Amino acid sequence: MPRTPDEYAVFIMLAGGHREEVRFATIQDFQKWYSAELLPKANDANFINVPIKNVQGEYMVVRPSAIAAIRVEPVFAGSVERDF
Repeated sequence: MPRTPDEYAVFIMLAGGHREEVRFATIQDFQKWYSAELLPKANDANFINVPIKNVQGEYMVVRPSAIAAIRVEPVFAGSVERDF
């Protein structure tokens, strides 16, 4: 049976060499943000909001034209206890 990720870590690589990490609860949440916010403004130099999960009162904005790459990684919080 395939495991289900608890959340998705999204690494945003910026043109200046910086890397930022944000978390999404589901892959559908990421796809919704990507297709509605980022993709239509890919060459835009104006800031867009990037949702930050679990950080109260903090937000991130980024220029879509400065994004060089995006990496999406599933995160599995649960682990299996093994006695050796």
